[in-house]
Amino acid sequence: MPNDNLKDLNAFVTVAREGSFTRAAARLGVSQSALSQTLRNLEERVGIRLLNRTTRNVSPTEAGQRLLTHVTPALEEIEQGFAQIGSLLDRPSGTIRISADEYAIETVLWPRLSPFMADYPEIGIELVTDYGRNDIVRERFDAGVRRGKLVSKDMIAMRIGPDIPMTVVAAASCFASQKKPRTPQDLSAHRCINLRLPTHGELMAWTFSKASKDLRITAEGRLVLTSVRQIREACLAGFGLAYLPRDYVAEEIEAGHVIEVLADWRKTFEGYHLYYPNRRQQAPALAALIAALRYRT
Repeated sequence: MPNDNLKDLNAFVTVAREGSFTRAAARLGVSQSALSQTLRNLEERVGIRLLNRTTRNVSPTEAGQRLLTHVTPALEEIEQGFAQIGSLLDRPSGTIRISADEYAIETVLWPRLSPFMADYPEIGIELVTDYGRNDIVRERFDAGVRRGKLVSKDMIAMRIGPDIPMTVVAAASCFASQKKPRTPQDLSAHRCINLRLPTHGELMAWTFSKASKDLRITAEGRLVLTSVRQIREACLAGFGLAYLPRDYVAEEIEAGHVIEVLADWRKTFEGYHLYYPNRRQQAPALAALIAALRYRT
């Protein structure tokens, strides 16, 4: 159906309901002459008279009544649809899909998503654990979370967490027969627990920094896991040295459950950012989430 017909049909229904061009024109906010011309154009397009016009009133013809019966419910549904869309501005709803790695989900997202979901019961959250740099538009994500330098330049990015200092820790039993490593190269003599990145399938390199220079080490070890939570538990159990965000094991270090080594080689990564496509019309649910996740130092 041509686009003009929808506007003209609305004019026809209004005239039929009001029984008067004068009242219908006032309701639609147009002149009476313009409304009369609209109805004449509609009748010419359909090839049949839709309204009986007298000096006192206007009423549908038989054809007009049949059209009115079919068109009125459809126009009412359209009005309801626009009303529901408008209500989203006041009451955000829908599902937000977010791609993020495991550590970001556990330490940055979840502490804030829990109260957010309580405040917005009509918003659903789908968190997908992903270590890659996938195209979130192609994969139909609303947003992604990655460390700042990993975010594509064509995305809007907003910091949602502090910088991430890394550390190497181990249970005291790991140093019962071996000295603590003094340099990253000394790790070759120790059992290390590796993280296999679930998305890529490769082992995560251990990155160190000193004198503004980075050093990447491929750690040796018998144990390979796919979860930083599992690595922390294995480290506490004495299975080997672990390379983890320091904040993730800060309490264990303070309590003496693990020993921190190579602190003077500590690498600090830029904090997590929420990123999303540059869209002119932002969904209300995503806008509410962005406000809730904004990082405040």
